[in-house]
Amino acid sequence: MPQRDFDELLAVLDLRAGGEDVFFGAHPSKNPVRTFGGQMMAQAFVAASRTLPRYIPPSALNIHFIAGGDPEHDLELRVVRLRDERRFANRRVDVMQDGTLLATALVAFMAGGRGLEHSTPPPEVQPPHDLPTIEKLLEGYEETVPLFVEALKPIEWRYTNDPAWIMRDKGEKLPHNRVWLKARGEIGEDPVLHQAAMVYSSDTTVLDSIITTHGLSWGHDRIFAATINHSVWFHRPITFDDWVLYSTQSPVAAESRGMSKGHFFDLDGQLLATVVQEGLIKYFPTN
Repeated sequence: MPQRDFDELLAVLDLRAGGEDVFFGAHPSKNPVRTFGGQMMAQAFVAASRTLPRYIPPSALNIHFIAGGDPEHDLELRVVRLRDERRFANRRVDVMQDGTLLATALVAFMAGGRGLEHSTPPPEVQPPHDLPTIEKLLEGYEETVPLFVEALKPIEWRYTNDPAWIMRDKGEKLPHNRVWLKARGEIGEDPVLHQAAMVYSSDTTVLDSIITTHGLSWGHDRIFAATINHSVWFHRPITFDDWVLYSTQSPVAAESRGMSKGHFFDLDGQLLATVVQEGLIKYFPTN
């Protein structure tokens, strides 16, 4: 099952060409009610990357979500070439479905070369090999978080802290979430696919810190959440079929919107990427 889910992710990232700078992206066999935002972002990133005349490392991805996608229909990704230079490139990707604009992404590429280097150190956490699998953490919670149980799982998750649904059972609060991630198969040598898999994964657990800060959990509590915008800054090359740590926390929630910030670290503690996501968060107390 994990290998099949991973193969489906690779198939989803293998876009079909539909004309000049137009691509089509399929959905996997397991989907939420609306198209998973991480899938839409990853496909937009691949579409932008496939129009480069030569490989240039990405520097940033910024996407604004406008409407939800229907998993029963393919996505159409229209790429606009904004700039092409030897060391720089910029693309806009409009994600369409049945004539409706679902999201607009801006992707920047830059071959910067050597320069000054420093980065935030990673938090001290247990190594991934000693931690329980996501399947183990979901045992007994099949009726509480059925969407998580039934979701596509192309990425291995190893929480270093209790996930929201277990934390809620313990009556605890948590201002951060830290989870080890890696693809459940070999991605190969194409750096675009490693980066796209990380972009796909960056939409998982990132909003959790908003609700765990308040001691809440998906499934246990009546919560509606939808991503408004999402940004990724790429700092260093990424190998996503090896373990990376995704450390997230929420600096603010106000006016029914919450913001989370995340960092991806490799096993050597190097900061690979930074993520910021803003989401609409509505909580409906039962009493």
